[in-house]
Amino acid sequence: MKDIKLCGLGNGLLDLQYEVSDEDILRLGLNKGEMKLVSPQEQVTILNSINKTSFNKCSGGSAANTIIAFANFGGKAAYQTSLGDDEFGKFYAQEFHDLGIELHAEFLTTEPTGTCLVLITPDSERTMNTSLGASALFDTTLVNDALINRSEWVYVEGYKLTAELSSDAVFSAIEIAKRSGTKISFTFSDVFVVDYFRDKVEKVVQQSDLIFCNEYEAIAFTRTKKFDDAFSKLCDSCENVVMTLGEKGSLVKFNNDIFKIPAYPAKPVDSTGAGDMFAGGFLYGILYMNSAEQAGHLGSYSASLVVSQMGARLKGDYNDVKNKILTKYI
Repeated sequence: MKDIKLCGLGNGLLDLQYEVSDEDILRLGLNKGEMKLVSPQEQVTILNSINKTSFNKCSGGSAANTIIAFANFGGKAAYQTSLGDDEFGKFYAQEFHDLGIELHAEFLTTEPTGTCLVLITPDSERTMNTSLGASALFDTTLVNDALINRSEWVYVEGYKLTAELSSDAVFSAIEIAKRSGTKISFTFSDVFVVDYFRDKVEKVVQQSDLIFCNEYEAIAFTRTKKFDDAFSKLCDSCENVVMTLGEKGSLVKFNNDIFKIPAYPAKPVDSTGAGDMFAGGFLYGILYMNSAEQAGHLGSYSASLVVSQMGARLKGDYNDVKNKILTKYI
């Protein structure tokens, strides 16, 4: 019996968000706007150098942000990852419990819980240092077959393809999903994932029922120069496609219908989690609202709200957001 609508498979990272200046970025020796993988030791060194006492802490990771959004809209969700046996890991697990998300996570003693250090400058640009920690050790033995069997859809993040053990786990999960009639959704996650792990990305796309990407990831994957050409090629590769275009809105192909979804007005404060929020709203829309067009609007509207605030989760009422879209497009 499939009693879970959506099961995420991704990194278990505790997001540590700081507001900093451009001078802070230079002082720390970082490249503004870059997303970089670092060791746990490097992460501790940078954290000790920030010299700021005020920061926001919440459980995250790309796919986790999407699952959290989906659950906050009212969806029945689950998540699979690995955490360190430490205070950050306990905090992470407790948040998922409080959110009503069924979490399957091993607490590993050999590595700390992964962290994502998000440094946000006044122009809302993010500079991110990610230490995968225990997430990098998520392997095939930690995949929960029963949880996938119980789910209508799985949602896989491209970041899991950057480590050998976790990429093996992704393909194991896909095999389980195929056997159990569970549909597969996949997000490219980042251009560097496409550039450096292309063979794995292509293999996942070939087996996916739905893919999410932004225009830059789409162009990199299809080796085209324009987003409309990239979208066309993606539609030839996968049955269902969602491509976000920033302030230009998004393009959606679902069940052979194509929709151009507008962007909703926003005053950018922090772009953290915008694509993750879009995916969470869209997946809720297709699974509960039964309309790809409404799903696109829910994703777009909720993404516009999340970039207008600090952090990857909406600070307002998710039901109000959902009802606004339902009222307008019912």
